[in-house]
Amino acid sequence: MFEALEVSLQFLDKLLPLEERIRRKSPRLGKQLADAAESISLNLGEGRRRRGGDARHHYEMAAGSASEVTTALRVAVVRRFITADELAAVDVLLDRVRAMLWRLAH
Repeated sequence: MFEALEVSLQFLDKLLPLEERIRRKSPRLGKQLADAAESISLNLGEGRRRRGGDARHHYEMAAGSASEVTTALRVAVVRRFITADELAAVDVLLDRVRAMLWRLAH
């Protein structure tokens, strides 16, 4: 089992209700959030089958997507689509993913 991938999938599951609510308020932001969140898992899945710099490239891409997800969620808080507490609840898993990605990419 590849723990980083598994935690990223748990994050996707926990994110879904917020993503759906954000999408109702702003379809564009909701789609960008969904795309970036899925990109984390997809790049982890691809990177684990690559070697050397190619693997690191996918982990760096996943880390960039994690940063994009964080920013999209912060925008959603500012726009009052979700609360700061809701962001904090999903950020616990996302923070674990970010930490694992940092280790994988460095």
